[in-house]
Amino acid sequence: MLRILAQFVSIVFHPLLIVTYMLVILLLVNPYMFGVNDLASAKSKQLILLIFLSTFIIPGFAVVMMKALGMIDSLQMKTKSERIGPYIVTGILYMWLFQNILNNPDIPSAYKVFVLGATIGLFVSFFFNLFTKISMHALGMGGLLGMIIITSLLFSYGSFVFSIGPFGMMEMSMNALLLIVILISGLVCTCRLLLNAHDLQDLYSGFIIGIGAQFLALRIMF
Repeated sequence: MLRILAQFVSIVFHPLLIVTYMLVILLLVNPYMFGVNDLASAKSKQLILLIFLSTFIIPGFAVVMMKALGMIDSLQMKTKSERIGPYIVTGILYMWLFQNILNNPDIPSAYKVFVLGATIGLFVSFFFNLFTKISMHALGMGGLLGMIIITSLLFSYGSFVFSIGPFGMMEMSMNALLLIVILISGLVCTCRLLLNAHDLQDLYSGFIIGIGAQFLALRIMF
């Protein structure tokens, strides 16, 4: 039962989904950055779909094709050598996305920083993958945590209000959001240990690189 739950958590917080989660969170925290009033607007949905396709569907399809062509043995990519191809393909796609949004006036600088951070994290991990199997899940959660810290410090107010459908509006502080992401990060990393996918060194390395890449991107962009 624990392994099933760990697999579920690993899928929900798959590293390729993190850039989409970053966008959704930023739209919740400060939608006015994107020139919209809330997450439910047509413009918000179109942007989320575009990012989801660019950072999850297309890279995911590329990895599936690698598996079908025998370039990797499994979608879990259990060895360092299996990760080389997916790293390169995903890194190129993320670079392409960043280049496309860099000069787009409709995309706020905050989100450009986070996409650049995710791209930097990928390439740094690719380098370290030559020596050790860094956890991509930890990398993604570290990047998400770095994004929340930067958002709370520079790109938002102390709290934000969002709709919860028929239950009306809800206010949440940035500190509460930060705590939630920290807890989820711990859960994801624990699940990777339960699945014997990584050891503690892989998790710590990925998490540190994820956070560091976001702050390096902030330094580059500002």
